[in-house]
Amino acid sequence: QVQLVESGGGLVQAGGSLRLSCAASGRTFSRTAMGWFRQAPGKEREFVAAISWSGASIAYCEDSVKGRFTISRDNAKNTMYLQMNSLKPEDTAVYYCAVLGYLRFSRPPTYEVDYWGQGTQVTVSS
Repeated sequence: QVQLVESGGGLVQAGGSLRLSCAASGRTFSRTAMGWFRQAPGKEREFVAAISWSGASIAYCEDSVKGRFTISRDNAKNTMYLQMNSLKPEDTAVYYCAVLGYLRFSRPPTYEVDYWGQGTQVTVSS
C-alpha cells in the first residue's frame, strides 16, 4: 500500500509562487517514477510534470507550465516537490501527485498511474 500526502497549496495572487510537496510512504520511493497532475473545475485531470526515480529525467506539459514550474525530488526524504512561479489564474486547480508504474519520456510523455494522492487546492487570483 502506498500513501501520498500533498501539501503547500493555497491562495496566491497572479505572479506569485507556491511550492507543493508530496510525501510518500509504503513503497521504495527512491526507485519510483513520480508525477504531478492537476484538475481545474469542469475539466479533465491533466499531466503537469514527471520525474524519473533518480531525478535525472524530467518532463513537463510544455504548453502551459514549462519555464514556470520545476519538479524535483529528495529521495532521502521520500518527498517530491513542484515549485510554481509566475502563477496565472489559469493555474487554479486541485494538484495531485502520483506514483507512476510506467513512464516513458516521449513527446508527450506516456505513463501509467499506480497511485494518487488526495490533492491540494491551488487558487490564483487575478
